[in-house]
Amino acid sequence: MAGLYFEQFEDGQVFEHPWTRTITEADNVMFSTMTMNPAKLHLDAAYAATTEFGQPIVNSLFTLGLMVGMSVNDTTYGTTVANLGMDEVRFPKPVFHGDTVRVRTTVLGKRASKSRPGQGIVEFRHETINQRDEIVASCRRSALMLGKT
Repeated sequence: MAGLYFEQFEDGQVFEHPWTRTITEADNVMFSTMTMNPAKLHLDAAYAATTEFGQPIVNSLFTLGLMVGMSVNDTTYGTTVANLGMDEVRFPKPVFHGDTVRVRTTVLGKRASKSRPGQGIVEFRHETINQRDEIVASCRRSALMLGKT
């Protein structure tokens, strides 16, 4: 499915994205090492067992990237000019190896671009929800979108 154009978004519109993803230890280790994050909490099971979590937790930046990525197909695939920013990034609960997540997106608002005729800015709230229906990540994202005309 192609993404939506600026005019097709409506304030308050909610997308319950159909994708789900079980996060693996390999995902976490690969992402953490590729981004040169040596935190023991992500990579050392013996150390992580001594923490309040009792096990390794998934790198939060992997969770953030996965959250936005899982939203693309229904919202911005092929219609985004650029991401303008992410604010209010939160990780209220940890994500563990074996957790299965899904994503919900809400359109918070939109406005026509003042400097780019035929384009507009859409603000999204993305939320990642685990298999226990807990929100484990959220962010507010601004994207410059192509207009339909």
